[in-house]
Amino acid sequence: MSQVTLGDISSASGGEGRYCVNTPILQLRQVRSILLIPFVIGLSLSCASRRPAATFRVLPAQPDYLLRSPDAKDTPFMEILSRYSSGGQVWVELRPRIELRVENAYFREGTTQRVLANYLGTEVARYHSLPTGALEQIAVQTGLARRPAGQPAVQDLLSASQMLYPHHRFFYQVLVNQKANIRSAVLLSAESVDELERLTQQLLSEPEAVCQRGSRQCTVFPESCTAALEIGITVNDVERSVLWGDGLANVAFGHQRVELFRLHDGRLTPVAIDPSDPKALSLPLLPGDRVKWRDSK
Repeated sequence: MSQVTLGDISSASGGEGRYCVNTPILQLRQVRSILLIPFVIGLSLSCASRRPAATFRVLPAQPDYLLRSPDAKDTPFMEILSRYSSGGQVWVELRPRIELRVENAYFREGTTQRVLANYLGTEVARYHSLPTGALEQIAVQTGLARRPAGQPAVQDLLSASQMLYPHHRFFYQVLVNQKANIRSAVLLSAESVDELERLTQQLLSEPEAVCQRGSRQCTVFPESCTAALEIGITVNDVERSVLWGDGLANVAFGHQRVELFRLHDGRLTPVAIDPSDPKALSLPLLPGDRVKWRDSK
């Protein structure tokens, strides 16, 4: 039998030239391709198995423990909150899953002494950030039978016009009156990040120029008021709020098995942590964290 090559052309049907597609050489190439498929699949699976699983890791270190991200970036615990705030925790930006909680105390009418004997109770208002950046009031609670005259409702401490701004910074304590040495919590709002930066610098150097009475961009909370930030997390599939800056120990201390999941590139990612290490449990919680704990029976 003579060997047929790819160059052989058989004449058929009126002398039209056609390649013979059923040649031994083509069959051999098809067999080789089929034999290579398992090898390629096996190589792909082997490479995939060698890729490290995406996870955060808590690493002991001095003077501060580190959190190593899936992209191998190490962040000291003290700096984890820095992408939401200034380095010295002077201010915090309000973002989704960060709530502003304002609690105002009320006292008997006609008295100027803020003492326990004149105390009547409190009202609480809560606010959160919308996707646009504007603030929305989400709850108002009162412990008063009747609010005393001349003392504003807690929801009136923050104006509706200021809530519409897309950028907000909360300051835990600012020296708002240098002569009287008065320090208060402040909420500062602006149309842009650049404007907010400029107002921040001005607030810290000349607070009275920024937070004048009737300002649409600055609220100075009164001495009778306590303003604080809370974040939304999930603990054992139950949503709850904790104070900004709280560590994992606040919700999981003393439990034998603790799992933590944190958002990374839009996905919940596990955090490898030793629950028996108190320093590891000081890891600051972030908005959207999911915590699961259980104890062995």
